[in-house]
Amino acid sequence: MNPTRPASALAALSVSVCLLAGCGTGPGGAATPPAAARTAASVRIHLNAAEGQTDVSVARGGRVTVEAGRITKVSLTTADGQAVHGRISPDNKVWAPDAALDHGSAYRMTVLATGDDGGQETKKIAFTTLAEGHRFTGTFTPDNGSTVGVGMPVSFTFDKAITDKKAVESAIEVSSSRGQPVVGHWFGAQRLDFRPEHYWKAHSTITVRMRLDGVKGAEGAYGDQDKTVRFTVGRSQVSTVNASTHRMTVVRGGTALRTIPVTAGAANSPTWNGQMVISQKLSTTRMNGATVGFAGQYDIPDVPHAMRLSTSGTFIHGNYWAPDSAFGRSNLSHGCVGLNDTRGGGDSGQDAAWFYDQSLIGDVVVVRNSADGTIAPDNGLNGLNGWNMPWSRWKAGSAR
Repeated sequence: MNPTRPASALAALSVSVCLLAGCGTGPGGAATPPAAARTAASVRIHLNAAEGQTDVSVARGGRVTVEAGRITKVSLTTADGQAVHGRISPDNKVWAPDAALDHGSAYRMTVLATGDDGGQETKKIAFTTLAEGHRFTGTFTPDNGSTVGVGMPVSFTFDKAITDKKAVESAIEVSSSRGQPVVGHWFGAQRLDFRPEHYWKAHSTITVRMRLDGVKGAEGAYGDQDKTVRFTVGRSQVSTVNASTHRMTVVRGGTALRTIPVTAGAANSPTWNGQMVISQKLSTTRMNGATVGFAGQYDIPDVPHAMRLSTSGTFIHGNYWAPDSAFGRSNLSHGCVGLNDTRGGGDSGQDAAWFYDQSLIGDVVVVRNSADGTIAPDNGLNGLNGWNMPWSRWKAGSAR
């Protein structure tokens, strides 16, 4: 523990508050309420822990608030008697430790408050904070302050299996500045995604409020996140690949920007059909067939302008090794969508370079008329391809 306020300062604060309240001092310096004030008081002390409680929040556990009165004295100590320093609000109604409490530690707290009617109330509790091993955390996308495409869902991946899905989902609120209703859907016990029925409206602001601190997600697993993040949806861009005509049309805001010749998956390794979302942009990356079930068939160390569309290895990327005659005429890939490019990707005039520069994480790429089936809703980093699930089924996966 790292107290930041000297004990003397805390003592002075306690004495000052005590004098303002007009209380006496008993043996050993303990505050003693006047005899006339020992009847039931209207003052109400609110603590964020109860006597004997375990798994108490380290952020809120030591906090005190008072109604219909003011705080007279607060004593918060560790099990070995070390004082935990804190600060009182200007109106003497809130007291909080200077820093978060330690995980898995025992504390004792005594609070004395004086009511507006002169009555007094005292509360004493002992509690233990949440142990490190008893908390769960959710990593989430998109990041705070980011700008994304209209297909980007809000996705949480928890580091522990959640059994009380309703409690966890209810502690997360996702809202759009454009008023679109947003619903959560669970993919298993550790992933929870949120999206509206249709793509986000362009130029909207999405707010994600996490109130997971103290929420019990499973036996021995409590949340500790309490934060709000916001991200922006950019312009609307949806690109549609027609695998049978070997063309991709890029539409922004309802207007076609460009039609690009492509090469999609070959007959023995077709591209998935369906709505896919760009989850990663890599100016250059290595693609090795051994990682996606095509061992020995290819290993290209410098694939340019690569954008991931699925967990299973579907990308839309630059292709410098296929002949120019393949683009717009035939499907030669192992499941990816290839655009004409140069080795190193240094030619900005190539189709792949143009599309890479025009794309955002969260933009939608739709594939049609391929010989393969429709991509699974969970076959995307952080559930980005959930748009392939009917809305009725999506809502059925909510725990609320």
